[in-house]
Order: sequence, then structure tokens, then C-alpha cells
Amino acid sequence: MRWDSLFEDLETQMAAGVRLDLDAEIMERTRAEAAAVELGDRLRGSLGLQIRVQLASGTTFEGTLIHAGSQALVLAEPQHQVLIPYDSALSYLGLARFAVPEPSKVRQRLGLASALRGLARDRAALAVLLTGGSAGESILHGVIDRVGRDHFDLAVTGEGEDRRAANVRQLATIPFGALAGIRSARSPEDEPRGYPAAR
Repeated sequence: MRWDSLFEDLETQMAAGVRLDLDAEIMERTRAEAAAVELGDRLRGSLGLQIRVQLASGTTFEGTLIHAGSQALVLAEPQHQVLIPYDSALSYLGLARFAVPEPSKVRQRLGLASALRGLARDRAALAVLLTGGSAGESILHGVIDRVGRDHFDLAVTGEGEDRRAANVRQLATIPFGALAGIRSARSPEDEPRGYPAAR
């Protein structure tokens, strides 16, 4: 019997088995890491990129991704910014393949209600897109008066009208679940640091 050949053969088999075990462990860890990635982390990994967001009704928004929070993102279009709740999106095109976790515990707790309260505080004139299921979206123009835990009140005005008592046509109470997106006009100070303007 050729002992050298036997030991070489056993050594080769053992090395192959170790390599297979290592490959299996790497695949399992990769799957576990991918399963832990949240949508917000993927979106944060795409900040500064031009992406397209399609809503369930078929409406599509395209712009530079400038913010990815815990429940909503903000796209910069040439003339507007659009806040889109994650729940209203059907798909995202153009995302990077890596994820960036949110390092700030404070930002992790800031959700859709926080963003809406900021818009209410700024008295921003908005175009609010409401989900309509298969009928598409409807649009209301106005200013957010107040924000509750799961809804907000919109003082409805004509498009481009300021929020004055004489211009308010009605008060609409909108559940967060009915919100497809909010478009607001961009101003120069809205330009994020480190990202070029969307053109």
C-alpha cells in the first residue's frame, strides 16, 4: 500500500470538506445579514442617487433621493420636493445594492408624523396625493394645520393660494394610511449639502 498517496487523498478530502463547510457558513451568514436589512437602510445606501418610485396606482416619481427616514423618503425634483411614505410605494428603481444603517437613535424614532409636523410648522403650501386604490390618486392643495398620531388636518385651498381664512374651502382630515405623497415647492435652502441639484 502507498501510504503517501492514501494520506494525500485523505488530506484532499478533508480540505474539500472544510472548504464546503466554510462556503456553507458564509452563505448562511450572508442570508442572515440580508434578512436583517430594512428598506430604510437600503434607501440610505442610495442617498444622492437618481431613483424612480412607483406607487400602487401607477403614478411614478423620479428625482434625487435626499432623505430616507424611518417611514418615508424625500425626492428632489427640479422644482419640487416629494415626501413619499414607504407604505405607499410599490417599487423602487435605481437603488444601490448596499445598505447603511441609521446611526442616530433620535432619527430612528422620527417617523412620518414628525415630517408632517415640520411641514405644519413651516406653513408650507402643499399638493397632497391621496391613495384611491385602483382609481388612482386624488390631489388636495393646502396647508397642514395639525398632526395627530395617525392622521393630519389639511386646510384645503386652491392651488397656489396662501392659507388665509378667506381662501380655506374646507378642512380635510387625512389618515396616514391614505397618504400617497406630498409635493412642496423647493427653495434654495432645501438643497442638501453634499448632493448636486436634480436637473
